[in-house]
Amino acid sequence: MTISLDVLSNIQNDLVTLNTNLKKMVGAKNPILYAAAEHLFKAGGKRIRPAIILLVALSTTKQSIILPEHKRLAEIIEIIHTASLVHDDVVDECHTRRGVTTVHEKFNNKIAVLAGDFLFAQSSWYLANLNNLEVVKIISKVITDFAEGEVRQGMSRFDESVSLESYIEKSFYKTASLIAASCKAAAILSSSDVSTQKYFYLYGKHLGLAFQIIDDILDIIGSKTSLGKPGGLDLKNGNLTAPVIFALEDKPELYKLISREFQQSNDINKAIKIIKSSNGIQKAYDLAQEHTQASLQALRKTKNNEVQEKLTYMTEYLVNRLH
Repeated sequence: MTISLDVLSNIQNDLVTLNTNLKKMVGAKNPILYAAAEHLFKAGGKRIRPAIILLVALSTTKQSIILPEHKRLAEIIEIIHTASLVHDDVVDECHTRRGVTTVHEKFNNKIAVLAGDFLFAQSSWYLANLNNLEVVKIISKVITDFAEGEVRQGMSRFDESVSLESYIEKSFYKTASLIAASCKAAAILSSSDVSTQKYFYLYGKHLGLAFQIIDDILDIIGSKTSLGKPGGLDLKNGNLTAPVIFALEDKPELYKLISREFQQSNDINKAIKIIKSSNGIQKAYDLAQEHTQASLQALRKTKNNEVQEKLTYMTEYLVNRLH
């Protein structure tokens, strides 16, 4: 499933410019760091987050225009997101991302960690240059949320007693925080009222949670193409996500496989088969739909215009990746 070009028609040129600017913005003086950063951005990606930011900008400015600050925010957010992926890939020992070799696989772990740190530092510098303290505070908090999410995930590996509430909190820190903060920051840059900022934050928060839950379902049933990374990797690493948590409710045989950390040769395949035969995937999908509806409900409380329909489409697109 690909994004309709009609949805991106208002922002297509801006997304093309964004791709060009990203390579300029990460112009590291050190050739290894530059090569690592260039390798990342050459891999592309759907640029979902920048697209959402630009659409929120169109939805909230008085003349439905995108300000230079909005464009820079979209670039900053994509750099932050990419930096988090570099670190994620090291932690998860992921060998491919977006169809290309990961940075730590192409270079080494040390270079990957430094490249991720460099990207975070670059994004912070550009963020400060937006000269909007409120936006700086909101987006800076996201970077601490990433660390919180990674620590929580690391501390709960192979913990079959992990609760759904704990999973949602971790998902907020790892994914939803960035989208929520981005949407609110775009509304702030448009000089929107506090109520509009709040509703766009809620739109982004619930969209981010739905997005993560769908990603976690795809880890069980999807392919490398749909995920951008190998399927089953999260499960293998002991990250127990919504479909697994729900499956544990009616498939106690899963406990044994998890407790021995999938050490036997066919354990992962057995676990995936058990999860697929349970109600886990359907219940996880229902949970994603709940957050989708909460996202759209928040969106409906903002100013109604043509761009809002495109944001609605983006929300539905992200959840319908299963089909």
